[in-house]
Amino acid sequence: MNTDTAIHNSLQDMAVVMRQQQLGALLGDATRARGFVWQLDDLRIDLSRQFLNDAVMMQLQAFAISCGLDDKISALFAGEAVNVSEGRAVVHMAQRSAARIDSDEFAGLSAFAQSVRASHVTDVINIGIGGSDLGPAMVSAALAHLSSGPRLHYVSNVDPAHLHDVLRGCDPATTLVIVTSKTFTTDETMRNAALAGDWLAAGGNEGAMAAVTAAPDVAAEWGIAADRIFDFDEGVGGRYSLWSAVGLPVMIDVGAAAFTQLLQGAAAMDRHFETAPHTENLPVILGLLRVWNRNFMGYPTLGIMPYDQRLALVPAWLQQLEMESNGKSVRADGSVLDYATTPVIWGAAGTGCQHSFFQALHQGSDIVPLDIMVPLAPSGMPLDDGWQASHRVLVANAIAQAEALAKGRENHAEPHRHFAGGRPSTLISWQASTPYAVGRLLALYEHVTVVSGFLWGVNSFDQWGVELGKAMAREVAAALSGEASADGLSATAADLLAHLNENGPAR
Repeated sequence: MNTDTAIHNSLQDMAVVMRQQQLGALLGDATRARGFVWQLDDLRIDLSRQFLNDAVMMQLQAFAISCGLDDKISALFAGEAVNVSEGRAVVHMAQRSAARIDSDEFAGLSAFAQSVRASHVTDVINIGIGGSDLGPAMVSAALAHLSSGPRLHYVSNVDPAHLHDVLRGCDPATTLVIVTSKTFTTDETMRNAALAGDWLAAGGNEGAMAAVTAAPDVAAEWGIAADRIFDFDEGVGGRYSLWSAVGLPVMIDVGAAAFTQLLQGAAAMDRHFETAPHTENLPVILGLLRVWNRNFMGYPTLGIMPYDQRLALVPAWLQQLEMESNGKSVRADGSVLDYATTPVIWGAAGTGCQHSFFQALHQGSDIVPLDIMVPLAPSGMPLDDGWQASHRVLVANAIAQAEALAKGRENHAEPHRHFAGGRPSTLISWQASTPYAVGRLLALYEHVTVVSGFLWGVNSFDQWGVELGKAMAREVAAALSGEASADGLSATAADLLAHLNENGPAR
C-alpha cells in the first residue's frame, strides 16, 4: 500500500465527502442499497449500510489492482513462500481440500476419533492455547447441536485453576487428554499437559494421552505413544489450523461426517476466493472494506456481533485471526509502515450485547463499524411455532439494530433520546448454521484477513510479536524462583517479586 499515489489520494478525498453523507439517506436509495448486496448460494453480504457508493467501490477495486492483489492471491494458491519471514508456503487451505479428505492421514484421524467415540471414554480434554484452542473450541460451540461424543473440555490458561476446575468433574479412568501444540514446547500447554499426565497416572490411567503437533518426534520424546500422535504441516499457521489434525477434538465431538462437511464448506469459499472476479469476490470486497474503514474513514475498531449464541466464541477467534495476522508496523520486506493496519476486533453474541455496550454504539461519540451476522433459521432444535417465533425475534433484532444504527432517530427536544445514526454495519446472513455453512463463514473471514494483509503489504502468516512477552515471562519466572537476579527488571517489578517472596508462595 503506497500512500503517495493518485489512487490513494483520491480515496482520501472520497472519504472526506462520504463522512459528510447521511447514511440513512444513502440507505434510502433502493437502487444503491440493492447494488451493495452480494451473494454466494445462501450466504448474503449486505454492505448497504456502509459509507460506500459506486465511485468509491470502483476506486477501491483500482486500489486493489495497484497493490498487485491478483498476483498475491495467485501466489498464495500456487504454493509460493508468501510467509517470507519464515520462508514457507501457506498450506492451511490444503487441509480442507477433497484430496486431503480422501487421504490416508484423514482416514487415520477419523478412525481414531471414531474409536474414542465408541469407547468407554466419557470425557476428552484438549490442552492447547491460541490457535490450538480458540479455533476448535469455537467450532465445538458452533456445532453444539451435533455433539454426540464424550463430553469435551478445552483448557488453555496456565492459571492452574483452569485445569483444576475441569479435572474436578472428570474421572481419570475414563478421560482422554489431547495435547495440541504445533511445536510441543509451548510453555503454558506443556505445563498443563504435565499436570494432566500426573493426574491420569495417579488415577491408574497413565498414557491416556494423544498429541496433535507439527513436531511428532518431540511428542514421542515427551512420552506420547506413536499411534496417538497426529501431525500436520509446519506451513499451517496456528490461527489457521482448526481444519487440520488440530480439529481432532471437534471430530470426536460431532463425528467425522459433520467435520467433513465443515471442511467442504470452507473449500467452497476457497474456490470462490481463487476464481471469482474481484468485483464479485466476497473476501476481496470485504477486505477492501476493512482497509477503507480503517485507513480512509478512520475507524480504529471493528465489532463482531453474531446473532447466534453458538457462535459466541467467533469474536475471540477473529481477534486472534486478524490481530495476530495483521497487527504489524512493518511491511513484509521489513520497511516501516506509515499507516495503520488491523482494527481492534471485539464483540459478543446478540441479543445480550444490546443490553450492555450497544448504548455506546448508538449514542456514544465514537463510530464503531459492526459485522452483524445471523442465520435465518434455527438448527438442531424443535421446529414448532414457539421455537420458530423466538428465532424470528432474534433475526428481527439483528436487522433492527443494523437499521437503527444507520438511520438513527431525531429527537432534539429530548437530547437524551436523540439517535444521530450514521453508524455503519455489514449484515451477513445465511440459511442455517450447518457444518457446511459454518466452515464457509470461517473461511470467508480467513480470506478477508489475508486480503487486507496483502493490501497493507504485511506478512499475515507470522506472529513474532508474541515472542517478547514469552521471553520476558521466562526471565521473570527465573527471578521469582531465585534462579536468576531481578537486575534487568524495572524497580517496581523487582519490588513486586520481593513482596511475593516475602509474603506468598513464590516458588
